[in-house]
Parts: sequence; C-alpha cells; structure tokens
Amino acid sequence: MMRYLLFGLPLIALVALVSIFALSIDRDPGLVRSVMIDRPAPAFSLSPVPELGVPGFDTAALTGQISVVNVFASWCVPCRAEHPLLLALKDVADIRLLGINQADTPENARAFLAELGNPYDAVGADADRRVSIDWGVYGVPETFVVNARGIITFKHTGPLTPASVETELLPAIDRARG
Repeated sequence: MMRYLLFGLPLIALVALVSIFALSIDRDPGLVRSVMIDRPAPAFSLSPVPELGVPGFDTAALTGQISVVNVFASWCVPCRAEHPLLLALKDVADIRLLGINQADTPENARAFLAELGNPYDAVGADADRRVSIDWGVYGVPETFVVNARGIITFKHTGPLTPASVETELLPAIDRARG
C-alpha cells in the first residue's frame, strides 16, 4: 500500500499543477494588479529621444494634470496596432500623453513616430529599461493613468483596444480626476 502511495503522490501533484496552468492560460494579462497602483510614480528622469522634437520627462512632469503614460517600442507589433487609439485619445480626453520608449534606438523611435504620427507631449528614452522596471512593466505596450498628484491610479497591460479604451481607460481617467 505504501508503495502505491509513493508512486501516486507525485502523479497527483503533477496533475494538479497541469490543471492550474491549463485553467490560467486564457486569463487576461491585464488582470494582473500592479503593485504600483495607488502609489506615487517612481522617481526617474528620462532624456528625450534625440531629434524627435518633443522633450523627455521626469517624475515632476506627472503632477498638476492627469497624465497617461504609455510604454512602447518601434519593434513592438502590438504597439503599432494600438497607436491609432493613442492618437484618438488626445482628441477625446483632456490629458497629457507621455511616452516611455523602451529599449529602442533613436533612429527607430523617430521612424516609428514619423510613420504613425506622434501623439505624445513628451517621449523619454529608456534604453536600458531601468525606468520601465521601476514602473513594474512586464512588457510593451503598457499604459498607466497618473492623477494630478503624481499617483498611479490605473495600469493596462498589453495593447489597448477600442473596447479597453472605452470600458477601462476613459473611466480610469475620469476616476483620476475625482
């Protein structure tokens, strides 16, 4: 009897783990709650992407007005897909839109924004991903809402979609105002 138990326990544990992973595979990555929510934005300073025509930014730029911070890269296919929504966001929301350009060359970042349009009021170059790590970024794209006091109030992981802008991002911007 003990022999069957010794062989059966690892098998039961394996089946349990596989079941947990299988049930988690369809989960929305946006459901991961960031530890940064309801905390001040981390202290940082990002220099501008050279020759882009907009400044870089730092922690102080996140106070005084609602800010939406979008982490993007030219090599990111989902960033390209969500970009038209960022352009439209500037027309429907009274916000400051800031970009963190992650692990990109200046030439590629400039070409990406020249081709698709630049919705950002400022773009900081995060070549070594240090600032992204401090923000708790898992991967690009990710979008944050920061209230006028510099507190992160919302995080969207993954590309924005028309539905997520309507049902998540715009309500988060409204909540940040209140």
